[in-house]
Amino acid sequence: MKKLFIFDMGGVVSLNSNVFPSIFDYLDITEGEFMIFAGADLGKFVNGQISSKEFWTSFSCRYGSTVKEELFSKFFNPVLDPEMIDILIQLKENSRVVCGTNTIESHYNYHLKQGDYNVFDTVYASNIIGLSKPEPDFYRYILNKEGIVPESTVFVDDTPENIFSAREIGIKSILFTDASSLKEILNNCR
Repeated sequence: MKKLFIFDMGGVVSLNSNVFPSIFDYLDITEGEFMIFAGADLGKFVNGQISSKEFWTSFSCRYGSTVKEELFSKFFNPVLDPEMIDILIQLKENSRVVCGTNTIESHYNYHLKQGDYNVFDTVYASNIIGLSKPEPDFYRYILNKEGIVPESTVFVDDTPENIFSAREIGIKSILFTDASSLKEILNNCR
């Protein structure tokens, strides 16, 4: 049976993806304040349940000032890590390699338009499937669609919370720090 590899996109395959620090600076607020103003709408936005316009309208009401721009797009300027692309291509020789990403519509469309997802066999994006990491159902959804058991799956992500939740359902999970370290870990796992 072929092995399944699930890779996170932002912070693993694509660099410079985290727009939050720029948004906090732009709005002159802390991360904690942003989370209060965003409330449960952030999760709904990531899961594709509300639009960008709906998110920023609700956010603006709590923030006390109208946010007129789509800030998630304004500050989004990712670049693919060439070393990671090489790793994915090598893995695809003997395994199925998919992307499992928490994302929003504008970021998903940006990567799609740039061809950034072309290296993957398929993409499971939170804004499309309606589930996000670290929910165990996010991983179960992928396993079900791929027709594979957790024990034949390897998950790579840069967020400890996501790693722990995938491990809880039996998926071998690797906390990503850099491409060179990952390559060494994967070589030892074969």
